[in-house]
Amino acid sequence: MTWNKPMPEHPVVAVAGATGVVGREMLKVLEQRNFPASKVKALASARSAGKTVPFKDGEIVVEEMTPESFEGVDIALFSAGAGVSKKFRQAVVDAGCVMIDNSSAFRQDEDVPLVVPEVNSHDLAWHSGVIANPNCSTIEMVVPLKALADNAGGIKRIVVNTYQAASGAGMKAMNELYNQTREFLDEEPLTIEAFSDQIAFNVIPHIDVPVGDGVYKEEWKMVVETKKIFGDDSIQVAPTCVRVPVLRCHAESLNVEFNEPIDVDAARRALEAAPGVTVEDDYENFVYPMPGLKQGTDDVYVGRLRADTTVENGLAMWLVMDQIRKGAALNAVQIAETLLPQA
Repeated sequence: MTWNKPMPEHPVVAVAGATGVVGREMLKVLEQRNFPASKVKALASARSAGKTVPFKDGEIVVEEMTPESFEGVDIALFSAGAGVSKKFRQAVVDAGCVMIDNSSAFRQDEDVPLVVPEVNSHDLAWHSGVIANPNCSTIEMVVPLKALADNAGGIKRIVVNTYQAASGAGMKAMNELYNQTREFLDEEPLTIEAFSDQIAFNVIPHIDVPVGDGVYKEEWKMVVETKKIFGDDSIQVAPTCVRVPVLRCHAESLNVEFNEPIDVDAARRALEAAPGVTVEDDYENFVYPMPGLKQGTDDVYVGRLRADTTVENGLAMWLVMDQIRKGAALNAVQIAETLLPQA
């Protein structure tokens, strides 16, 4: 059943998981974008209740999240893990509140749109109270590909290699990279807890758990989510996801085969005109985006744009994106903005 409750001009917003890395970033994005909320609530587990989180010129006291927390709330931004999202889904919807969920809990549910506003905001028309945020690595890829696909008759095949920062695994993982780097330089034994292997001065060629046929779950997500977002099951996606010793911002190397010809100049023009994309591409002068320089930014940055002559209608490119911003918090707030009454 399609959601038919009108959204007020100044909704009440709750951030579920407000004390986590993404939850705090959601609050920051709401503030920075001047989201017209009449009230913002910070929700978390019982152990965080009573703490405060910064918002605007003051602080918000964190409340324990219970089923009653969503009474009178219009939009709930969830970043508390898939189990928590599943537990509270019915209470949120029964309260007449729209859940925008950053976890993997509902991404493949047939009644839940998987939305990147620059790509498929039209899918919001059929939500039934729950909207899913895609995986960060998928978001990074589909934003620039939307502009190119529209100019090249759609996408035939994508080969993508990701270089994903420690922050994609949370604050514990970021701290492990810090601590291991110190331990390595001091020639001390390395403490390995957040990752399966050493992350300092190393790369780990898997993310998430095995799902079969040599594929890990992060790679599976990129395959199925890309098809759902573009509404095209014929798109072939071949990912390899790698964790790298970068604190924040993911990078991706893409080789894309389109259905129709598109030359590099036309691709560059399309990308330069695309919302949410910034082109930094001057290879003769070594200009391209790099993860260590893009922390706190909102766009997907594109460089190393060139023809892939190994396939028909092929392009290759390099992407960088702050996955805590556009890959999580910002995308969720943009979805909320799209739900607001249009002037």
